[in-house]
Amino acid sequence: MKRGLLLTLLASASLLVAGPGAARVSDGVVKIGVMNDMSGPFAEIAGPGSVLAARMAVDDYLKDSGSPLKVEVVFADHQNKPDVGAGIARKWFDTDGVDMIVDVPVSSVALAVNQIAREKNRVHVNTGAGSPDLTGKGCTPNTVHWLFDTWMLAHSTGRAVVQSGGDTWFFLTADYAFGHALERDASEVVEASGGKVLGSVRAPMSTLDFSSFLLQAQSSKARIIGLANAGADTINAIKQAAEFGIVEGGQKLAGLLVFLPDVHGLGLDKAQGLQITETFYWGLNDQTRAWSERFAAASGGKKPSADHAGVYAGVLHYLKAVDAAGTDDGARVVSMMKEMPTDDPLFGKGRIRADGRKIHPAYLFEVKKPDESSGPYDYYKLLQTIPADTAFRPIDQGGCPLVAKK
Repeated sequence: MKRGLLLTLLASASLLVAGPGAARVSDGVVKIGVMNDMSGPFAEIAGPGSVLAARMAVDDYLKDSGSPLKVEVVFADHQNKPDVGAGIARKWFDTDGVDMIVDVPVSSVALAVNQIAREKNRVHVNTGAGSPDLTGKGCTPNTVHWLFDTWMLAHSTGRAVVQSGGDTWFFLTADYAFGHALERDASEVVEASGGKVLGSVRAPMSTLDFSSFLLQAQSSKARIIGLANAGADTINAIKQAAEFGIVEGGQKLAGLLVFLPDVHGLGLDKAQGLQITETFYWGLNDQTRAWSERFAAASGGKKPSADHAGVYAGVLHYLKAVDAAGTDDGARVVSMMKEMPTDDPLFGKGRIRADGRKIHPAYLFEVKKPDESSGPYDYYKLLQTIPADTAFRPIDQGGCPLVAKK
């Protein structure tokens, strides 16, 4: 008994010496899993760039804070399939010791991972999916939604386009949860702003031939064809719309979710004039430029997407919360993430609401004409800054059960 008591006292003393950050990490290592599309239609938006961003965040945090935490980053390709993503999440949580999953584009995959993180009491910091259900009816004490959602995109881009005369819409929609939510939210804001939705058509993910869908959109005579898709699907739709002469014929395209790599892939000759909403752009200010130059130096010259920036900032804040909470317990860490103000070089000062929604400004950009650009990745001009408190859905409208009803 005396020997057992002595060992217990020595173990307790070693925890105190180790410091609060390392004291209650369950297996001695904080393991972060980057899950996304590594080779498919969202690989440029997320993919290996998100792994790089997560590793940059770990290196920067440990160097700047002097934290004793031991941190590892692993990654996997969910192939844009909910069953594959769910299988990876369960294996990571059950056998591989992963404490937090970050990124997870494609809403159906994100919603599956969201529930598993709650079941296993781990953390899900989502930067890649658009479904507002992550902070609405599907909110959990274990999830933070960092970057964007369809409510924000629809209300920012949709309202601005209607106000500028684009009052009739036809949607070309990706046929999965994200596309459905984006069409729904955009339709609501178009009609609330005095516009009219004339119809929609849904295309499977990774569609290569958009001709039949574009012909339906063209025949609708709508002034605006809303692209409720993302990644390679958006790029292919815009390219083929140019081949059909849709813009030349008087209709305009509204890209409801367009990232910088999409514009880079399209080229300014095809993308010029697009009005898009993002929450990060590499050239926004001195801090975003400095970080983005570091990213580009490590990525073969590619500037970061907003998703890459979200992964960096989300991982940084997560590690701060683990140290502050003195534990890697999922719900307790997320509670600390909400309690602590966010502050990083890419999104500035902000906060995480009770429903898990990260709050920061959004920006309405217009894609430059070729003669307005100084070179590769100099693609956006800022039209409007949307304040953080108005960019996202009001907290009392999402139906999150974590939000106390007044």
